[in-house]
Amino acid sequence: MSFQEKVVWITGASSGIGEALARLFYQKGAKVILSARREDELNRAQASLGAKPEDILVLPLDLADHDSLTKKTETALAKFGRIDVLVNNGGISQRALTKDTRLEVDKKIMAVNYFGTVALTKAVLPIMLKQKSGHIVAISSLAGKFGTPLRSAYSASKHALHGFFESLRAETWQDGIKVMIVCPGYIHTNISLNALKGDGAVFNKMDQAVANGQPPAVCAEKILQGIEQDENEIFIAGRDIKLIYIKRFFPNRFAKMMRKAAPR
Repeated sequence: MSFQEKVVWITGASSGIGEALARLFYQKGAKVILSARREDELNRAQASLGAKPEDILVLPLDLADHDSLTKKTETALAKFGRIDVLVNNGGISQRALTKDTRLEVDKKIMAVNYFGTVALTKAVLPIMLKQKSGHIVAISSLAGKFGTPLRSAYSASKHALHGFFESLRAETWQDGIKVMIVCPGYIHTNISLNALKGDGAVFNKMDQAVANGQPPAVCAEKILQGIEQDENEIFIAGRDIKLIYIKRFFPNRFAKMMRKAAPR
């Protein structure tokens, strides 16, 4: 698949995986729409690309503001006339025990990670259906395959994405629309710094496992390869990939491992 002149919309594009994807897509000739909440960081990311104004659009948005996403989609369409790839990368994580997490925090994480992603996808879907082509990418997580301590709401939001996008894939393949779910393990991003504690405050700490994770650029390369190869689902992980298979084939062992990992 050639990305030359393709229009690629990336959420969570102000840092980490999203910014790395934007750079890679642009290098491959795509026109890129950069979205995240912080316009100043999006402008920094745009400047780092050295992109021509006609090839890029900085489009700030808040995934929790679901009603605004149709208007944002209209703005993107007015700029480029089509959308070929939508990368749903924006989201927030969690670092708190279930018993310590306020319901409002559970709702916020679901509002961003799940309903925000669904709302934007539904805003873009009619465009792709009319084009009879498109590629929708959902950035999930290994936590979308199993639950771990301190991430009950985050894991729930990622599990929900799998159900939604697997259904969407089955419904739209005959319309030329492809859907890929990406499950990264530990990637060196700001995910733990921006995670929410039980009271809704920002965690503001770098997890050691995240600090030792794969570079975002490596993750971005593998995502593009997945798109090019029309993969339905890909895993991008190091040694943590083994947890997928332990959960699948040795569920009781997996449960015991998670008990030991839970804070005392």
